[in-house]
Amino acid sequence: MNIRKLFRKAEEAPCCSAVIVAAGSAQRMGSDKIMGALGGLPVLIRTLLPFEHTDIVQEIVVVTRQEKLEHVADLCKKYEISKVSKVICGGNSRMESALAGVSEVNSRAKLIAIHDGARPLVTEALIRRVVQAAYEHLAAVPVLHCVDTMKCLDEEGKLCGDVDRDLTVRIQTPQVFDAALIKGALTRAVKGQEVCTDDSSALEKLGVTIYSVPGEEENIKLTTPLDRVLAEAILRNRGTTDADRTWI
Repeated sequence: MNIRKLFRKAEEAPCCSAVIVAAGSAQRMGSDKIMGALGGLPVLIRTLLPFEHTDIVQEIVVVTRQEKLEHVADLCKKYEISKVSKVICGGNSRMESALAGVSEVNSRAKLIAIHDGARPLVTEALIRRVVQAAYEHLAAVPVLHCVDTMKCLDEEGKLCGDVDRDLTVRIQTPQVFDAALIKGALTRAVKGQEVCTDDSSALEKLGVTIYSVPGEEENIKLTTPLDRVLAEAILRNRGTTDADRTWI
C-alpha cells in the first residue's frame, strides 16, 4: 500500500499556494509585456484570474520589479484578485525571483505552484491537472511534445545530428512542487549560482523525479510581439473579452 496516499486520504484537498513571477525586463518584447493590455485587460490580471477562480489554489504571491510594486497591488485591488496575499520585489535572476516568492507563501501550504506572469492564457483545468499530479508525486510540470524535426548544432552553427523528438518535450508553467522540496532546491541553486533553465531543473539537480502532465498549446508565453498577436487571436476564438466579465 502507498503510505503517502494512505495519509493523504484524510485531507480534503491539497493546500496549494501560487507564486506568479512577473519580474522580468521584457527586452525581447520591446515593451512592458506584463502591464500591457490583452483583450482589454492587463496581461498580469489575465494571468491571475484562473488562479483566483480555481478552488485548488488558496493563496497567490506576486513577484515583480521594485518600481511596479504599488502598481501591481493597485491592479489586484481594482480587479478584486482577493487571493493575492503579498506583492513582493524579485531578484536579479529568475531563480532569485522564484526563491523570493516561495519564501513568502503561507507556512501551511503543502504545495507551491510557480507560474510565469507572461503566460496569461493558462486555464483552470491545467492548473488543477498539475496540482493534482504534484499532490501524488511531489513534483509535476506540464509538457508539450515536439512536432517539428529536431536537430543539434555545433559551436559554429552547423547541423551535427538528430534529436529524437519522441523523447523531447517543451516545458510550460505552472510547475507545482512539494513546498519544502522546492524551497530547499531553489535556495541551493541560488547560493551555488547554478544555471537552471526553469524551476524543475533545480529539483532535478537534487535527483528528484519530475512527473509530466499534458500541457496546452494555447498556454503560450508572451516573449515577442508576434506572441501578443497570437494571444489576442486565441482570446477572440475563446470568446473571452473584457465585456464578458461581470466583475469589472
